[in-house]
Amino acid sequence: MPKIIFIEANGSRHEIDGRVGMSVMESAVKNDVPGIDADCGGACACATCHVYVDPDWSERIGKPAEMEEDMLDFAVDVRENSRLSCQLKITDEFDGLILHLPESQF
Repeated sequence: MPKIIFIEANGSRHEIDGRVGMSVMESAVKNDVPGIDADCGGACACATCHVYVDPDWSERIGKPAEMEEDMLDFAVDVRENSRLSCQLKITDEFDGLILHLPESQF
């Protein structure tokens, strides 16, 4: 199982086992990662699973699709490396993925 590392705004780290085929958001919720609210349950309809992709991973993860970009307009403190974790489907290549969490999802 690929390891995914979430780093909270305060520096706390959460390393979880991600299941291939699930979204990063689903794995975060299943593992009680704080800061991933996921109000819409993964429908790309709320932006409460907003994360910042670590710069070392940005190229491998790629850019958001148009629907995700539109929904990111509703997220707080959007940056160049912002993504919605519900739109990131886990593959074996995600092993070691580092994601930073915003201070707030609202």
